Amino acid sequence: MTPAAAPAVLLPDWPDLPSNVGALSTLRGGGVSRAPYDDGDGGGGLNLGVHVGDAPDAVAQNRAILRALLPAEPAWLTQVHGTAVLDAVDVHGAPAADASIASTPGSVCAIMTADCLPVLFCDAPGRVVGAAHAGWRGLAAGVLENTVAAMRATGAGEILAWLGPAIGPARFEVGEEVRQAFIAVDAEADAAFVPNIKAPGKHFADIYHLARLVLRRQGIERISGGGFCTVTERERFYSYRRDGITGRMASLIWLRS
Repeated sequence: MTPAAAPAVLLPDWPDLPSNVGALSTLRGGGVSRAPYDDGDGGGGLNLGVHVGDAPDAVAQNRAILRALLPAEPAWLTQVHGTAVLDAVDVHGAPAADASIASTPGSVCAIMTADCLPVLFCDAPGRVVGAAHAGWRGLAAGVLENTVAAMRATGAGEILAWLGPAIGPARFEVGEEVRQAFIAVDAEADAAFVPNIKAPGKHFADIYHLARLVLRRQGIERISGGGFCTVTERERFYSYRRDGITGRMASLIWLRS
């Protein structure tokens, strides 16, 4: 299967992104993966996950296609729905972590998702960037707070955030335990949950709203993005909740040299 000359990518609608910061999210098309990791329309898919059952050579080709758009190989992580944050320059061999930061130009922070929320960060002066994988467990446990703390420890100025493609609030059905995990920390989180009247004890959760609450508690007010739904936008995004066996997209950010 022959890939497109270059993959289609999503460039963040992020008006205050500094000019020396590069950022993008991949979409499901423009690669070589076959069904069920394809583009949803019979063409090659740009699956970047090595852990989802896709052919290893297809994933390698897809990562090479992506690499041509970047200043360096991304700092790939083994994501475990935790809160660990690494410096991208020190990442080798896909260590277990759910966020990375970078203050060295050319080091590429990368997060893979297929419904979970990817959050990209930079500071206003363009000195430090970061990327975090915020599924509900990591979000409730503090992955965004840890990423912000790591950036500030590296000398970040005012921090900005962009919320990338994730499951939308009309499709993210969760149990009462998820609601309790968030309202135990912040009572205002209750507004992010709408009871599912057809399924007692179930709620529809707005992960974008939950992330904004966390970020604002950290003093971050300049927040962009957050208008996607990976489940319903089948032509653009992989979705684990929708398809079960599926690929993974990447959200990436770096300082330009």
